[in-house]
Order: sequence, then structure tokens, then C-alpha cells
Amino acid sequence: MKSKLLREITPLTQSDCFTVFSRIKQEFDFPLHYHEEFELNFIQNAKGAKRVIGDHMEEIDDLELVLVGPNLQHGWFTNKLQGKEVKEITIQFHRDLIDEKFLQRNQMSFVRIMFEHSLRGILFSQETITAIMPRLKELPQKRGFDSVLELLSILHDLSTSRNMKTLSDSSFSNAETISYNSRRVTTVMDYLNKNFEKNVSLSEAAKLVAMSEVAFSRFFKLRTGKTFVDTLNEVRLGHASRMLIETTQSINEVAYKCGFNNMSNFNRTFKKKKDCTPKEFRHEYTSSGVRTFI
Repeated sequence: MKSKLLREITPLTQSDCFTVFSRIKQEFDFPLHYHEEFELNFIQNAKGAKRVIGDHMEEIDDLELVLVGPNLQHGWFTNKLQGKEVKEITIQFHRDLIDEKFLQRNQMSFVRIMFEHSLRGILFSQETITAIMPRLKELPQKRGFDSVLELLSILHDLSTSRNMKTLSDSSFSNAETISYNSRRVTTVMDYLNKNFEKNVSLSEAAKLVAMSEVAFSRFFKLRTGKTFVDTLNEVRLGHASRMLIETTQSINEVAYKCGFNNMSNFNRTFKKKKDCTPKEFRHEYTSSGVRTFI
């Protein structure tokens, strides 16, 4: 098992509600990682593989369904799994898919509590998995608003299910969990998502929120836990990942359309952030399964 902790930059954009990735595999080779999105992971026929959620480690059974909260380190590893054909369906959705004010409504109380517990990782019972499994397998075939309604319905049914188990002993994360509730940061993030392909500068971003470059740089790092340049690169890499999955454009074209004017810089930044090259990433996601964006 790899010990490196990777911060995954998912291909989800602000225009998406969620993504579903369905695939067949014989081993687990993605490193221990974390990301800002919620993840619901279903695994079938992987008895003997090992699950790591926060500070919890355990061999899994034939059926597995886990909800992982934002910025909680997690991973599944081959361990004692031998030559089986494993079915995996991974659903990732933004942490603000369901508005915080909406979560405070009485009817959403069970979902809200489940989300809170997911910060430690939740394992659902075999009975619950058996009941939900057909709907998870059908979700990748659904489209549009119906698929959003079905995901919300699945989340609600999971939140009211019995015998769910919290995995990590504490809200364990080596990752930054800073929440930036800031109008200025939101303004800048919106600007980056709309202009990532351009030559965006720190100076432009600072002017947007009427701050000096020095003050803005310090403020942005304090609120987000990342530098402006790192954040801009992550936005660009998210869009690049999406294009590598959804289009047949060359890696050079993808790089330039996502704001990277230097291929060496693109490849180096991509490898550093995703622990693989753009070519390896495209092969992994296009040869091993089907990813759907809703």
C-alpha cells in the first residue's frame, strides 16, 4: 500500500451536480487520497481488499458501500484480493449540492446528520447495500433532472437506514479543511472558473476585490489554505481532467485550452497534483469504465 497522501482534483466543475464513475477492475491501485467533494463508493466482489478511511483500516466483504465526507483521507487497496472481477461505482458530488440552509429544514435532518457523520466515514449495513444496490447500478443510465432526484432520494434512504457504522475514531484528516465563507473569495473563484483559459494574474484578482496584491495574497491563503497560483492551477487541472475524459483532443490542445502555455509545466503540474501523467490519466479513465457528469 502506498503511503503517499494525494490531494485529488476531481473533474467536477461548478456547472455539474455530480459525477458517476462505473467500472470493472481486478485490483485497487489508486493511492491514499482526499478531495473536497463527498464520495459514495459502492464495491462488489472484492472480499479481502483493504479499506482505509481516516485512521480506520479493515478488510472488506463482498459488498461494500461507504460515504466519505470532504477532505477525509481514504483509499481501497488490493491486499488479499486475488483475481476477481470487481464492480465499482463511485459517485462524487459537491459539498454545496444541498444548500446549508436547506439542510437545516426538519425534513432534511437525517441527511444533515449523515453528512456530519461522513466526516469520519460511514459504512452501510449489508441489508442496506442489498436494497440500494439496484438503484446505484441504474444511476449511470439516468440523465438530467431525474438523475439528480434519484441521487437525493438515495441519500435520503441511506440517511434513514439502520445499523450504519462510523469508521474513523475522530474527524481525522491530514488535509486542509478550511472553509472559506467569504464574498471576496467567492468572487475570485467565480472569476477563475470563467477565465481559467486566459492569462489570469494575481494583480487582476486583487483588483476584483479592491485589495492590494500583498494584502490579497495573504488574505486568500488565510481563507483557502492555498496560494492563489496553486488554486488557479487546480481550477485549470480540474477542467483539463474533464476534457481528457470527455474529448479526443490531443493533450497539447487540452493544455493550451486550459491556460497552460507550456507543455512541460502542464505535465509537471499534472503529475505533481494527480500522481500520474495526463496520458496515464486519460487511459485510466477511458479504458477502465464509464464516467457520467450530471
